[in-house]
Amino acid sequence: MKASNFSIHTNPDDRFAKLAGRKAWDSLRPAVRKRFGKRLNGGVSVTYQGKVVSMQMNLAGRILAHAARMIGAPLPYDLSSVDQPAVVTVTEDIAGSGQFWIRQYGRKAGFPQVVHSSKRFAGSTGLEEYIGYGIGMALNISAEGQDLLFKSDHYFLQVLGRRIRLPRALSPGALVIGHHDIGNGQFRFSLDLRHRLFGQMISQDAIFQDGKE
Repeated sequence: MKASNFSIHTNPDDRFAKLAGRKAWDSLRPAVRKRFGKRLNGGVSVTYQGKVVSMQMNLAGRILAHAARMIGAPLPYDLSSVDQPAVVTVTEDIAGSGQFWIRQYGRKAGFPQVVHSSKRFAGSTGLEEYIGYGIGMALNISAEGQDLLFKSDHYFLQVLGRRIRLPRALSPGALVIGHHDIGNGQFRFSLDLRHRLFGQMISQDAIFQDGKE
Protein backbone atom coordinates (compact mmCIF):
# COMPACT_ATOMS: atom_id res chain seq x y z
CA MET A 1 0.00 0.00 0.00
CA LYS A 2 1.38 3.38 -0.94
CA ALA A 3 2.44 5.83 1.76
CA SER A 4 0.19 8.49 0.21
CA ASN A 5 -2.82 6.44 1.38
CA PHE A 6 -1.61 6.29 4.97
CA SER A 7 -3.92 9.05 6.18
CA ILE A 8 -7.06 7.04 5.42
CA HIS A 9 -5.88 4.41 7.91
CA THR A 10 -5.36 6.82 10.81
CA ASN A 11 -7.47 9.03 13.03
CA PRO A 12 -6.57 12.05 15.18
CA ASP A 13 -5.21 11.03 18.58
CA ASP A 14 -4.85 13.39 21.55
CA ARG A 15 -3.69 10.84 24.14
CA PHE A 16 -0.06 11.95 24.15
CA ALA A 17 -1.06 15.62 23.91
CA LYS A 18 -3.19 15.37 27.07
CA LEU A 19 -0.34 13.75 29.00
CA ALA A 20 2.21 16.34 27.90
CA GLY A 21 -0.13 19.29 28.48
CA ARG A 22 -1.60 21.42 25.72
CA LYS A 23 0.82 24.34 26.03
CA ALA A 24 3.88 22.09 26.02
CA TRP A 25 2.43 20.00 23.20
CA ASP A 26 1.86 23.05 21.02
CA SER A 27 5.52 24.04 21.51
CA LEU A 28 6.69 20.88 19.73
CA ARG A 29 7.53 20.85 16.06
CA PRO A 30 4.64 19.94 13.75
CA ALA A 31 6.44 16.75 12.64
CA VAL A 32 6.59 15.49 16.25
CA ARG A 33 2.92 16.30 16.86
CA LYS A 34 2.03 14.50 13.64
CA ARG A 35 3.92 11.32 14.61
CA PHE A 36 2.36 11.12 18.06
CA GLY A 37 -0.98 12.68 17.16
CA LYS A 38 -2.42 9.89 15.03
CA ARG A 39 -4.11 6.65 16.02
CA LEU A 40 -3.69 3.71 13.68
CA ASN A 41 -6.76 1.74 12.69
CA GLY A 42 -6.94 -1.92 13.61
CA GLY A 43 -4.54 -4.10 11.65
CA VAL A 44 -2.42 -1.17 10.43
CA SER A 45 1.23 -0.72 11.41
CA VAL A 46 3.71 2.06 10.75
CA THR A 47 7.41 1.27 10.31
CA TYR A 48 10.36 3.58 10.89
CA GLN A 49 13.66 2.58 9.32
CA GLY A 50 17.08 3.90 10.28
CA LYS A 51 20.31 2.96 11.99
CA VAL A 52 22.02 3.14 15.35
CA VAL A 53 24.59 5.95 15.29
CA SER A 54 26.11 5.70 18.78
CA MET A 55 26.03 3.51 21.86
CA GLN A 56 27.90 3.39 25.15
CA MET A 57 27.80 1.12 28.20
CA ASN A 58 29.81 1.04 31.38
CA LEU A 59 30.48 -2.21 33.24
CA ALA A 60 27.28 -1.96 35.29
CA GLY A 61 25.30 -1.32 32.12
CA ARG A 62 26.78 -4.37 30.41
CA ILE A 63 25.92 -6.59 33.34
CA LEU A 64 22.37 -5.27 33.54
CA ALA A 65 21.71 -5.44 29.80
CA HIS A 66 22.95 -9.02 29.52
CA ALA A 67 21.09 -10.10 32.66
CA ALA A 68 17.90 -8.59 31.20
CA ARG A 69 18.20 -10.95 28.22
CA MET A 70 16.57 -13.55 30.46
CA ILE A 71 13.35 -11.49 30.37
CA GLY A 72 13.32 -10.63 26.68
CA ALA A 73 16.32 -8.30 26.30
CA PRO A 74 14.49 -4.97 26.79
CA LEU A 75 17.79 -3.02 26.84
CA PRO A 76 20.33 -2.73 24.00
CA TYR A 77 23.28 -4.96 24.82
CA ASP A 78 25.53 -5.24 21.75
CA LEU A 79 27.93 -2.40 20.90
CA SER A 80 28.31 -3.88 17.41
CA SER A 81 24.84 -2.53 16.60
CA VAL A 82 26.41 0.88 15.86
CA ASP A 83 26.08 1.69 12.12
CA GLN A 84 23.76 -1.29 11.70
CA PRO A 85 20.14 -1.07 10.50
CA ALA A 86 17.41 -0.38 13.04
CA VAL A 87 13.67 -0.80 12.51
CA VAL A 88 10.75 0.25 14.74
CA THR A 89 7.20 -0.94 14.08
CA VAL A 90 4.16 0.49 15.90
CA THR A 91 0.75 -1.21 15.85
CA GLU A 92 -2.40 -0.10 17.64
CA ASP A 93 -3.45 -2.42 20.47
CA ILE A 94 -7.21 -2.37 19.98
CA ALA A 95 -8.06 -4.64 22.90
CA GLY A 96 -5.70 -2.95 25.34
CA SER A 97 -6.25 0.66 24.25
CA GLY A 98 -2.56 1.23 23.67
CA GLN A 99 0.22 0.45 21.22
CA PHE A 100 2.52 -2.48 20.48
CA TRP A 101 6.13 -1.52 19.76
CA ILE A 102 8.71 -3.79 18.12
CA ARG A 103 12.29 -2.55 17.92
CA GLN A 104 14.86 -4.41 15.87
CA TYR A 105 18.58 -3.65 16.09
CA GLY A 106 21.00 -5.20 13.62
CA ARG A 107 24.31 -6.67 14.79
CA LYS A 108 27.58 -7.35 12.97
CA ALA A 109 27.13 -11.08 13.61
CA GLY A 110 24.16 -13.24 14.48
CA PHE A 111 20.46 -12.49 14.57
CA PRO A 112 19.31 -8.93 15.28
CA GLN A 113 18.13 -7.99 18.75
CA VAL A 114 14.34 -7.69 18.88
CA VAL A 115 12.60 -5.83 21.70
CA HIS A 116 8.85 -6.22 22.24
CA SER A 117 6.87 -3.87 24.47
CA SER A 118 3.35 -2.58 24.94
CA LYS A 119 2.46 1.00 25.80
CA ARG A 120 -0.82 1.41 27.67
CA PHE A 121 -2.56 4.61 28.65
CA ALA A 122 -3.14 3.62 32.26
CA GLY A 123 -1.78 3.90 35.79
CA SER A 124 -0.96 6.81 38.05
CA THR A 125 1.06 8.66 35.39
CA GLY A 126 -1.32 7.91 32.52
CA LEU A 127 1.22 5.86 30.55
CA GLU A 128 2.86 2.52 31.25
CA GLU A 129 5.20 0.32 29.25
CA TYR A 130 5.14 -3.45 29.66
CA ILE A 131 7.97 -5.71 28.54
CA GLY A 132 6.39 -9.00 29.60
CA TYR A 133 7.05 -11.37 32.51
CA GLY A 134 4.83 -9.13 34.66
CA ILE A 135 7.37 -6.30 34.47
CA GLY A 136 6.37 -2.74 33.69
CA MET A 137 7.40 0.88 34.00
CA ALA A 138 5.29 3.98 34.61
CA LEU A 139 6.27 6.90 32.41
CA ASN A 140 5.96 10.68 32.60
CA ILE A 141 5.81 12.66 29.36
CA SER A 142 7.31 16.11 29.03
CA ALA A 143 8.03 18.49 26.18
CA GLU A 144 11.38 20.19 26.76
CA GLY A 145 12.34 22.67 24.11
CA GLN A 146 11.21 20.95 20.92
CA ASP A 147 11.93 17.44 22.19
CA LEU A 148 9.39 14.94 23.50
CA LEU A 149 10.74 12.99 26.48
CA PHE A 150 9.48 9.86 28.20
CA LYS A 151 10.89 9.57 31.74
CA SER A 152 10.58 6.60 34.06
CA ASP A 153 8.58 7.36 37.20
CA HIS A 154 8.77 3.92 38.82
CA TYR A 155 9.00 0.23 37.98
CA PHE A 156 6.53 -2.45 39.04
CA LEU A 157 5.78 -6.17 39.01
CA GLN A 158 2.43 -7.83 38.53
CA VAL A 159 2.25 -11.14 40.40
CA LEU A 160 -0.93 -13.22 40.80
CA GLY A 161 -3.08 -10.21 40.04
CA ARG A 162 -1.23 -7.99 42.49
CA ARG A 163 0.77 -4.95 41.49
CA ILE A 164 4.00 -4.45 43.41
CA ARG A 165 5.88 -1.17 43.09
CA LEU A 166 9.63 -1.66 43.23
CA PRO A 167 11.49 0.51 45.75
CA ARG A 168 13.96 2.92 44.23
CA ALA A 169 16.87 0.98 45.72
CA LEU A 170 15.91 -2.03 43.56
CA SER A 171 15.20 -0.14 40.34
CA PRO A 172 17.62 -0.38 37.40
CA GLY A 173 17.93 3.41 37.29
CA ALA A 174 16.30 6.46 35.78
CA LEU A 175 15.43 5.89 32.12
CA VAL A 176 14.83 8.75 29.65
CA ILE A 177 13.69 8.09 26.09
CA GLY A 178 13.85 11.08 23.77
CA HIS A 179 12.25 11.89 20.41
CA HIS A 180 14.20 14.70 18.70
CA ASP A 181 13.07 15.97 15.31
CA ILE A 182 16.00 16.83 13.01
CA GLY A 183 14.05 17.89 9.92
CA ASN A 184 13.69 16.45 6.44
CA GLY A 185 11.37 13.74 7.72
CA GLN A 186 13.95 12.39 10.16
CA PHE A 187 14.20 12.14 13.93
CA ARG A 188 16.71 11.00 16.52
CA PHE A 189 15.74 8.41 19.10
CA SER A 190 17.77 8.60 22.30
CA LEU A 191 17.95 6.25 25.28
CA ASP A 192 19.71 7.16 28.52
CA LEU A 193 19.80 4.98 31.64
CA ARG A 194 21.44 6.43 34.73
CA HIS A 195 21.85 5.06 38.23
CA ARG A 196 22.53 7.11 41.34
CA LEU A 197 25.45 4.82 42.25
CA PHE A 198 26.68 3.53 38.89
CA GLY A 199 26.30 6.69 36.80
CA GLN A 200 25.37 6.55 33.12
CA MET A 201 25.02 2.84 32.47
CA ILE A 202 23.63 2.78 28.91
CA SER A 203 23.16 5.38 26.20
CA GLN A 204 22.03 4.88 22.63
CA ASP A 205 21.17 7.12 19.70
CA ALA A 206 19.53 6.10 16.45
CA ILE A 207 18.35 8.09 13.43
CA PHE A 208 15.06 7.14 11.78
CA GLN A 209 13.11 8.20 8.71
CA ASP A 210 9.40 8.99 8.85
CA GLY A 211 7.34 5.83 8.69
CA LYS A 212 5.34 4.13 6.00
CA GLU A 213 2.70 1.44 6.21
